Amino acid sequence: MVGVSLKCGDCGALLRSVQEAQEHAELTSHSNFSESTEAVLNLVCATCGKPCRSKTETDLHRKRTGHTDFVDKTSEAAKPISLEVPKATADSEEAIDVDMSGSQPEEMVEPEVDKELLKELEAMGFPVARATRALHYSGNANVEAAVNWVVEHENDPDIDEMPMVPVSGGGGASKSSLTPEEIKLKAQELRERARKKKEEEEKRMEREREKVERIRIGKELLEAKRIEEENERKRILALRKAEKEEEKRAREKIRQKLEEDKAERRRRLGLPPEDPAATKSSAPVVEEKKSMLPIRPATKVEQMRECLRSLKQNHKDDDAKVKRAFQTLLTYIGNVAKNPNEEKFRKIRLSNQTFQDRVGALKGGLEFLELCGFEKIEGGEFLFLPREKVDMVVLNSAGSELTSAINNPFFGVL
Repeated sequence: MVGVSLKCGDCGALLRSVQEAQEHAELTSHSNFSESTEAVLNLVCATCGKPCRSKTETDLHRKRTGHTDFVDKTSEAAKPISLEVPKATADSEEAIDVDMSGSQPEEMVEPEVDKELLKELEAMGFPVARATRALHYSGNANVEAAVNWVVEHENDPDIDEMPMVPVSGGGGASKSSLTPEEIKLKAQELRERARKKKEEEEKRMEREREKVERIRIGKELLEAKRIEEENERKRILALRKAEKEEEKRAREKIRQKLEEDKAERRRRLGLPPEDPAATKSSAPVVEEKKSMLPIRPATKVEQMRECLRSLKQNHKDDDAKVKRAFQTLLTYIGNVAKNPNEEKFRKIRLSNQTFQDRVGALKGGLEFLELCGFEKIEGGEFLFLPREKVDMVVLNSAGSELTSAINNPFFGVL
């Protein structure tokens, strides 16, 4: 079968003629060409007539213009190819010389275009020169073809220059095959496309703004979480420091008590008292420490600690009763923290004998529950913690204070 194209053995490109093969060789330095029975693709756009030689070109044309219909004219354009380079004959050279010597410069004029289509393009915002050039080179077909031509050639340096044609070749402007109503519909369709494109761009920008806003909110939440963790760490350190100071004061109190007992025993035995210089040196320290104690608790956690300390001091003669009260309060608080949606754990009957024996009859027990959020309802018959007032931070702090009071043997000694 006779070859219909030249195929580059180096890159596989199909070429229509020897001239194209020579140009390809100059650009790529490829030199391995052979005849091929595979025809070069010739896909012609059904809308504007633009020929495309590959699927890549058709895809690019489709994206730029929106045209989707292509006619395959590969078989029509396929012709046997010769490997000989065509040579210009003497007769043709003479004819060219005669034509060049005898030709006279013709007068150039503006091409005639469809006035209605020109007005329609001007109404859409195109300059007169650009609209005239688009109508002339698109064949005065319709508004859509002219707009597509503008889109394809918007980067041409002379797009806003008025085209000029010879007088003899000017001819009459081909009239549009569309009626005025169809032209208006086409223009409206183009405006609708532009509007949709603008809306899509706005939606894209809105999504970008939402993305940036989500990132900003996420950073703010992380920063707030970091600050909250830092404050919690400081609170825990402050609690530990307060516990150590309280333990230190309790030991000092016990030491003074031992000194007093020792002095009392020496007095009973008739022994002379010890030099009071040692006891005097320690007294200012105790007074100084006492002066540092707050008169009124500044925070809810300190109020809870003061409430528990008061409860223990009021019943210091019955450690078992105090410890049972602390454990009962810890059970109430723990049940609410574990089951905040269960009302039975958030409601306590004040007249319940077990509650009265363990907590209610001890001064400071009810006050501690009220600091945790419990309120008296129904004429003081119940203690109730509303669901919306359940504060896990407060409950956790209360649990920590109760655990410390139970495990610290020096708690509430002062």
